[in-house]
Parts: sequence; structure tokens; C-alpha cells
Amino acid sequence: MRLINRMKMFEQKYVFLRWATGAEYGKITYVGEDYVEFNIIDVDTMEYRETVMINSQLILEAVFGGADISRIIAEISSSLPDANV
Repeated sequence: MRLINRMKMFEQKYVFLRWATGAEYGKITYVGEDYVEFNIIDVDTMEYRETVMINSQLILEAVFGGADISRIIAEISSSLPDANV
């Protein structure tokens, strides 16, 4: 199975992504055959810093779990408005 096919299962998920010229934490917003749209998160402020379009052939590594990803999900979840208010 190709990496790009596997990544389609993780659209709208938080990941660590390494590509030819960089590596960042963020959220995969779209996975296509020719590019991946990736929203980069500033890990200090937990806000989206920028959106990048990465050629899918340049992606070297994608990490979908682990302590850092869990921390990012927890911090973003805690900043969401309370549904009971």
C-alpha cells in the first residue's frame, strides 16, 4: 500500500509530518494523488500558523500517534467552547 493511500484514512487528524524541506505538527485537511494540504500548528500557542500544500512524492514520514500528538489533541480540545454552556 502506498503512503498516500494510507494517509487518506487520516484526513482531519493531527499528525507530525516530515517532508523534503521541513517537518511540523499539524492537521491533514486534504489528501490527493498529487498533493497534501496540511495546516501547521504553532505548538506554543496551539493556533494554526499556516497552510501548506506538499507534493505527495516529497513526504518522507507521517506520525499519527504518540505522546506529542496526544498532548496537542488534549490542548486543542481543552480550548474548545463548552457544549453545556
